[in-house]
Amino acid sequence: MELYLGQVCQVAGISKMQLDYWTNKAQIPTKGKKQRIYDMDALETVMLIKQGKDKGLNLSTAIEAASKFKEERSPRRALARV
Repeated sequence: MELYLGQVCQVAGISKMQLDYWTNKAQIPTKGKKQRIYDMDALETVMLIKQGKDKGLNLSTAIEAASKFKEERSPRRALARV
C-alpha cells in the first residue's frame, strides 16, 4: 500500500511543510515524480519520528531514535543475534 503526501500528513497529524522537512532531514525514500508517494516503511519512519517529537525529542534525536528502533528489529539484525 502506498500513500500520497497529503494522506501521510493526515495519518501522522503533521503539516505538509513538516513532512517535506522531515523527508529531507531523515532521507526518507519516496516514489513518484510530480507527487511524492510514501510506502508503508516510509510511513512507519514518519510515525516513529512523530512519536519522538511528541515525547519532547528534537528532530535530530527523533530521527536517530526512529532509525535505531527500525535497525534493532530488522530481520537481519535478529538473525545476527542467534
